[in-house]
Amino acid sequence: MARRSPRQIALPAPRTWGGRRRGAGRKPSRVRPGPAHAPRPEHHARYPVHVTFRARDGISSLRADRTFAALSRALADSSHASFRVAHFSVQSDHIHLIVEADDAQALVRGLQGLAVRCARAINRSCRRRGSVWSDRHHTHALRTPREMRLALAYVLLNFRKHLRAPPGVDPRSSGPWFDAWAQPPAAQPGPSPVAAPRTWLASVGWRRAGGPIDLHEAPRSRPTASVENPSEFPDKP
Repeated sequence: MARRSPRQIALPAPRTWGGRRRGAGRKPSRVRPGPAHAPRPEHHARYPVHVTFRARDGISSLRADRTFAALSRALADSSHASFRVAHFSVQSDHIHLIVEADDAQALVRGLQGLAVRCARAINRSCRRRGSVWSDRHHTHALRTPREMRLALAYVLLNFRKHLRAPPGVDPRSSGPWFDAWAQPPAAQPGPSPVAAPRTWLASVGWRRAGGPIDLHEAPRSRPTASVENPSEFPDKP
């Protein structure tokens, strides 16, 4: 009896996870997309940098007494010879900073150390564990006196935007130690948690773009667009 040769059966190709596929990859957030994962622009020591860190959902308010006290200490400990936190404000779910760094490496390492130090402070104060920051931090170099002044008002008076607060100094910021208010507030409450700025823009230059900051100024949008469209951030409400 003749032996039959084996018959080749055609089977569909198995599904795999390899290779390029249409629509693959992480989908952008519909709520608040984070900064694009693109190379950071080159840093120049003469330009201060506006930085924003945003906390993950579910973390208690960063303005709570215990959490803010821990954050304030962490921010004060983040400054050193080549990296300095010159101004900050703490909002319910994010932190605004204006920092200076002597070179690109000092900026990267300074922000990395700051992020870790602040995350540990938040976790200790909230009695939790795990990651704190929701996405990559946002940075924007401040290159002109006007841009620097807009960023100062935006950071120090940011609580007027988010909390609809009346004119005044935000106690959850470095505002109580800021020495260029148009209406000087009460005496400073103890040692300053921020370092004195060294760049010309952050120490002197910004004053040429409008003088002291009025407590009635009200930030309405991120100041990164101020050079192209100054009307997006009016000097007065």
